[in-house]
Amino acid sequence: MIQQTDFFFEGGRSGVLLIHGLTGTPMEMRLLGKGLNRAGFTVHGMQLAGHCGNVEDLLATGWRDWYTSVEKAADDMLKKVDHLFVGGLSMGALLALKLAADRPHQVAGVGVYGATFRYDGWSIPWAARLSFMLPLLKKLGIGRNFSFMEQPPYGIRDERLRAQVSTAMLSGDSAAAGLPGNPWYSLAEMYHLAAEVRSQLPQVTAPCLVAHASEDDVASLKNAELVMREVSAPAELLLLEDSYHMITIDRERRTLIDRSAAFFDDIAASTGTQRIAA
Repeated sequence: MIQQTDFFFEGGRSGVLLIHGLTGTPMEMRLLGKGLNRAGFTVHGMQLAGHCGNVEDLLATGWRDWYTSVEKAADDMLKKVDHLFVGGLSMGALLALKLAADRPHQVAGVGVYGATFRYDGWSIPWAARLSFMLPLLKKLGIGRNFSFMEQPPYGIRDERLRAQVSTAMLSGDSAAAGLPGNPWYSLAEMYHLAAEVRSQLPQVTAPCLVAHASEDDVASLKNAELVMREVSAPAELLLLEDSYHMITIDRERRTLIDRSAAFFDDIAASTGTQRIAA
């Protein structure tokens, strides 16, 4: 059964919509959300459709369902704020970029955190690196009950935090730490999303803060370089040297919070207080 784990922190008239990753949970965005709220932002950490339940809950949804939930959350935020910013982690970064491409007059800026177009980080087994072939297997009806199980270090460089998260994840508490594996069919959906977003990157005109771990274990720096190269917007690269993939909770999360808050503040100040078109 799906548990509701999204969060909302009321703040000023600049708002940030935060989007978690595939098989993840809003909890992975909560520390970032609290930090942005302390900086004066209204923050909503949304929950993607099909997430925070079991594997069957997730398999009942696809990338279009996940994106529809993002659009609904954005519509709700636009009723509360004058400037809408959107930030996403991993696959959530792709959904954030798609929203910016589709709604250039609504999204004022994007936090692109650990963008994952392909799973090609140093900890990904070679068999899993072939996961870009999964859309074909899904089309053929092969592998519905298969998953790629998460591998240490689980995207987290901080050993104490890694132990806490892995214990919660492997205990089956998907609402707290997400699922312990990535179902093949859900990964296939993610690759469909990645292809869609990659084709739309030139349509992204909102400024982007592209933050990525230099030693990302899940998604190599090539993913961030793709965003920097393809978006039409001004883009600023933040390399984090002491973190792995989960940069929103790892050792340099305070740096990420501070840089994100300053980045969004500068945009809001430069665009004034005029409400973004709905």
